[in-house]
Amino acid sequence: MAVRFTIDACDGSARLGRLQTPHGVAPTPIFMPVGTRATVKGVTPDQLRSAGAQIILGNTYHLALRPRDEIIRDLGGLHRFMAWDGPILTDSGGYQVFSLSGLRRVSDEGVVFRSHVDGQRLELTPERAVQIQENLGSDIAMCLDECPTTEASPEILRDAVRRSILWARRCRDAHRRTDQALFGIVQGGLDLDLRRHCAEDLAAFDFPGYALGGFSVGESPDQMHQALPDCAPMLPANKPRYLMGVGRPEDILAAVAAGIDMFDCVLPTRNGRNASAFTMTGSLRLRNARHRGDPTPLEADCPCYTCRNFSRAYLHHLFQVDEMLGPTLLSIHNIAFYLRLTAEIRAAILEKQFDNYRASFLSKQQFDRSRKS
Repeated sequence: MAVRFTIDACDGSARLGRLQTPHGVAPTPIFMPVGTRATVKGVTPDQLRSAGAQIILGNTYHLALRPRDEIIRDLGGLHRFMAWDGPILTDSGGYQVFSLSGLRRVSDEGVVFRSHVDGQRLELTPERAVQIQENLGSDIAMCLDECPTTEASPEILRDAVRRSILWARRCRDAHRRTDQALFGIVQGGLDLDLRRHCAEDLAAFDFPGYALGGFSVGESPDQMHQALPDCAPMLPANKPRYLMGVGRPEDILAAVAAGIDMFDCVLPTRNGRNASAFTMTGSLRLRNARHRGDPTPLEADCPCYTCRNFSRAYLHHLFQVDEMLGPTLLSIHNIAFYLRLTAEIRAAILEKQFDNYRASFLSKQQFDRSRKS
């Protein structure tokens, strides 16, 4: 198999494991920085490694448009193209069915997009989604799925589940690379019966890993937190479980408690570009005037490059004068924060202290609401 998953310890439903891929081993629970267009925004591969990143993401839809998956294939694959020698997971374009709903048409055959770049037609069938990801050469590829909004009608939800199962079968039949794992994606919104039906049908395909899609698409955090303890056990216990696109620290903790192993989210770099830093005691808004003369780092005990070298005052200055280094330094810190968080979660699971760790973390969270300068 292209990937192997081992569970080394459990604390309640929380799992400590290892995901072995052709490009290395990632400990789980693991956070995966998002590199949509073959780059984690504003951060070099060396900076990612120094921050502790072990597996990152790429995007099927965006890379098929630019530069095109055939070009990446001819240049040696995505790992060589972006100079990242660790594991890579590529999503299938299913999220763009949700995020670009005004630019696509969905049928049982697949999805036809009108490119957000130049309006040209891009047809994404299950077979084409697999072909693109095989051309990219990622370690883990995802089945094409239909991701509806939480507000979708029961009829739309049922049709999305039916179609996602149909497409998963076609993806499985089209997949050829033996050095690449193909994961299935369970849809169904907040309807647990639909989720269970989708999970049971996909389990019959015996994918090497499974994801929960269709969260963080309009539901409240409380709704997601309530659903996860029921949804996670629907996925095979001996396979890696991946919660797609969900990444607030409190959401990760809730998902780990439910038995989820893998996470991705754009928040570390998106918030970094918007002068917001994650810390173990809450978020900081670096544009706020209170940071103007502050000589302290973002976090005194954070080992990242940003905290070892720069003050809050300097970071505040960079954002005040619109220097591009500001978003880069905050993105480095935020990625390191997420990777430190998941490392601490793993240690807590090993010590049978996860519930205590979660409660302690949440009790320390505060928010920086000081006035802006």
